[in-house]
Amino acid sequence: MTKYCIVTTTCDKLEIANKIIDTLLKKRLVSCCQMSKVESSYWWEDEIVKEPEFLIQMKTKKELFKEVEKEILGIHDYETCEIISYDIDEGNDKYLKWIEDEIK
Repeated sequence: MTKYCIVTTTCDKLEIANKIIDTLLKKRLVSCCQMSKVESSYWWEDEIVKEPEFLIQMKTKKELFKEVEKEILGIHDYETCEIISYDIDEGNDKYLKWIEDEIK
């Protein structure tokens, strides 16, 4: 069973994205965050919506997912926000060790 994962979320405000990133890093719940601008298209309240958002990818241990999720939910302002985890099945041994060393 894989030990590490990538958690993703999106938000439409830079200040919220930065607060999520800073909080998770300071609490050592993630080892790394990457943020990029994306154009999201989705169904919301029976309409197709197209909005600019910030996509945040965070590397962490699978066992910390619920803590990461709780922190994101405490900061996020969306009614229903994306918080998804993807397993890291394989990776560079040194990089995976670095994840291990930098978080709880």
